[in-house]
Amino acid sequence: MRTVIAVAAAIAMLAASLWLARPASADAPPEGIDVSGHQGNVDWGAVAGAGIKFAMVKATEGTSYTNDYFAQQYVGSFNAGLIRGAYHFGLPNASSGAAQANFLVDNGGAWSADDHTLPATLDIEWNPYGASCYGMSGASLVAWVHDFVNTYKARTGRDPIIYTAASWWNDCTGGATDFVATNPLWIAHYGVSAPNMPNGWPVYTFWQYTSTGSVPGVNGNTDRNIFNGGLDRLLALANNT
Repeated sequence: MRTVIAVAAAIAMLAASLWLARPASADAPPEGIDVSGHQGNVDWGAVAGAGIKFAMVKATEGTSYTNDYFAQQYVGSFNAGLIRGAYHFGLPNASSGAAQANFLVDNGGAWSADDHTLPATLDIEWNPYGASCYGMSGASLVAWVHDFVNTYKARTGRDPIIYTAASWWNDCTGGATDFVATNPLWIAHYGVSAPNMPNGWPVYTFWQYTSTGSVPGVNGNTDRNIFNGGLDRLLALANNT
C-alpha cells in the first residue's frame, strides 16, 4: 500500500523484527500481509507456511485502475487457506464515492459468505498525486466516504473496513467520528509499540505496523499487519457473525 507516513526505515525495521521475534502460540493475534501489483505473483503456499493468516489485496483505484495480479493474489491466498480481503485506493477528487464503490464491487471486491472473505477496505489517506487532502474540505471528504461506504453496503450487505492514518484523518476530515460505530478500522502507524488512533475510534481492528516486512513467498518488502483479536474473531468478521 502506498501510505506516505514519514518514519525512519531503521525504526520500522526494528518494529518489524520485534513482532517477528514473538513466539508463536495458539492465542497469538493473527498476522497478515497486504499486497498490490508491486508484489506481482505470490507463492501463497510459502506465505501460509510462514504462519501468515490473512491477506489484504489491492483490487482497484479510482474508477480506472485494476490490479493486474489481483486474481493470482486474491484467489491464490484463498486457495492456500488464508482469510482474504480486497481493498480500494480512494481518489475522492476524481469521481463520486458511489462510482468508486461500484467499481470495486464490479472488479472483485464484493463480499462472499465463504468463511474466508472479509468485507473490502476503503484505503483513504494522503493523495499521491497532489494536495494531501485532495483539495477538499473536511465536510466534503466525510460526505464522500459516506457515499462510498453506503454504496458498498447496499451492494454487498457489509460495512467496509476503513484504512487510514490518525494524522491524515484528523487533519483532512476534521477528526470525523461518523464511522466509528459501523466501520472496522485498519490503522497505519510504523515504528511504535501502539498506534495513534484517529479521533473517536477507541480500538483498531487491524494495524499495519511496518512497510518493510519480509515474508517467504513474497518478492521484496511487504506491509505487515496484525489483527486485534484471536483467529476466531477474525473468522467472525469474515462471516458477519
